Order: sequence, then C-alpha cells, then structure tokens
Amino acid sequence: MLTSPSPEGSVDPRQTPDADPSSAPASPPGGSRYMIMIVSGLLALGLGLGAAALPVPYVVESAGPTFNTLGQDGDKQVITISGRESFPAKGNLDLTTVVMTGGPKSPATIFDVFRAWLDKSKAIYPEELIYPKGTTAEQTVQQGEIAMETSQENAVAAALRELDIPFEQRLTVAGLSDASPSAGKVQDGDRLVSINGKPVTSMSVIQTELSAGAGAPATVVVERNGSVVTETVTPTKNSNDRYVLGVLLSSDFTFPFDVKISLDNVGGPSAGMMFALGIVDSLTPGDMTGGKHVAGTGTITADGAVGAIGGIAQKMIGARDHGATMFLAPAANCADVVGHVPDGLQVVKVETLADATTAVERLGSGKDTSSLPTCTNN
Repeated sequence: MLTSPSPEGSVDPRQTPDADPSSAPASPPGGSRYMIMIVSGLLALGLGLGAAALPVPYVVESAGPTFNTLGQDGDKQVITISGRESFPAKGNLDLTTVVMTGGPKSPATIFDVFRAWLDKSKAIYPEELIYPKGTTAEQTVQQGEIAMETSQENAVAAALRELDIPFEQRLTVAGLSDASPSAGKVQDGDRLVSINGKPVTSMSVIQTELSAGAGAPATVVVERNGSVVTETVTPTKNSNDRYVLGVLLSSDFTFPFDVKISLDNVGGPSAGMMFALGIVDSLTPGDMTGGKHVAGTGTITADGAVGAIGGIAQKMIGARDHGATMFLAPAANCADVVGHVPDGLQVVKVETLADATTAVERLGSGKDTSSLPTCTNN
C-alpha cells in the first residue's frame, strides 16, 4: 500500500519508540481476531490446495493426437517400404490415440478428475480397471511398446494377406490355458506343423479345422527339438463358443521385403488396423482414399480380424476435431459407439481388414457410402 509523506516537521509516532501513545491511530475493533481469521483461512486454503494436488486412484481419458499413416511423424515417414515398389498416397488414414492422465506413469489429482467431470468429452475410470494393482510405470511403458511392436508385425502380415502377397508365418506354443485339452501333449516351444493334415500357415487354418470338426478329436503335428511329434487333441469350447486347443501361440514372420513403421511416443495395439490400411494403400497404385480424410482404430491379427480397443468415444472426438469425415470402428466396440458419435462424422462398423478396405475405397471413389454397415442399438 502506498502512503503519503508526513507533513514537514511532523513525526510518525509508529516509527518513534518514545512517541506519545495517545497520538497513535486507534486499532480497529477486534483486530487480533480478524488477523487470526485471515491466517486460519490462508492455512485452510493451503491445506486444501495441498490435498487437491495429492494423487487419487482414478484415470482420466481424453482425446489425443492423430497420426496419418500415409504421412510423416516429424521428419520421418510413418510407413517406409524397401525391397518392393511402393506408391506415394494422398489423403489421410489417421490412427487415433487417447491421452491417459492417472496411473503409474502420471498420477491424477482431484483437480484433474474434477475438470474431467465437467468435460463431457473426457471419461473417468477407477485406476484398477485400467492398470492391474502393483503395475509400475516401467512395466506400463514396456507393455505398451511390446503391444505396439506386435501390432505392427500383425499389420504387415494382414496387409500382405489382403494383397495375396505370400510370406512365411510360424506359430509357436507360448503356453497353455487353464484346463487345456493339450496339456501333457503339447509343450512350450513346440512349433505347429499341421492340423488334420493341413499345413498350419496361419491361425485361421487352426480355427477352420476345429470349427469344421465341431469338437471331434484333431490330429496335431508339432516340431519339438528337431523332431516331429504327432498328438491327438480333443478341443473344448471357450467363452466365445469357439472350439480351441487351449494353447497360447506366438507368431514369427518372414516377409519378402521390409516394411518399417516409425512412430514415437505411442504405445499399445490399437493402431494395428490403420497401419495395415496404410500399408495396403502404399503397395497399391493410386489413392485408396481419393484424397479424403479417414480415421479409425482397432487391433489387427495376422489373418486380418479387427478387434476391440479402449477409449473409442474419445478417439472419435479426436478424429472429428482433426478433420476426419469417416471413422472405422471395430464391430466389437459398437456398444461404446452408439450415442457418442460426434456431429459430422460417419462411423462405419468393420470386422476385418477387407471390410475397412472396402469402406475406404468406396469413399475414395466418390460412391455413396450410406449403405456401409454402422453401429446400431440392435
């Protein structure tokens, strides 16, 4: 506060120890009480702010950036093909992301959760629904990187299979499920050679044979430590009503040319389908999109099956905000799509890479896209 100078020759009694007390200005009534109240209020405010900054066991999910699989991430091309002719493509095939606030990497605060509660474009989840208890930040990063690497390999395989370009896929047993019908017959490290006499060149071969057999015993041939072993396994049904051998399989691919995918600071498997679409477009003359702006999400298997992902409501918002007019959504996510589609965005339901390719080609050729499958309440 600024004060006026004292009149010439006068003395400010508050500055002079031997001044006459009677000349000092009177203190306001209850001044000490007011000071205590002010100090108490400031302390309460400080405690409140401190408490609000403490981590809470929630995760806030919001729309993240999008990346054009036909374009660049910084100064690097997202998809680079060497050893085979490729074709620069125009338009956008955007993969979509979400930003997660909370969990082991970046704990959420009360402020974060309160702001998200006021913002309908964001979602709030209990932390244990997203991250298993005890998961560390390092484990989260590592799991995301592994999932991303696997999705990229599957994307290359799915794209080549879509284009009928041959490659080699070896399926190796990585473990057995609980109460597996293959227990005692198939071991970790076994490479599947054939089933019912059909060479195992992909997962779909196994699924087709088991489905055709409708639960009948299957003849399974594996390679184990350089030797061929033949076993008979009676499949069981899983929770999806499919016949299975009860084995966990890992894939090892040998491709006829190199496909490199460069994308920093993005983890997880949900970009698989869009990577595969970008590879298909890059290996095909012309522009699949016709210069249009398409976005999407979904996991991909080497056989081209599109799987469910998380955060699709936020991803649709991110897609629309970055200019997309069509969004490709996994059929398995339809329950999360209905009622959350942003204005101006057409959402197409896809189950396979072939479905996604058909939708993009129809849009790119200027044909009517209103008949493409969409998510409904039914």
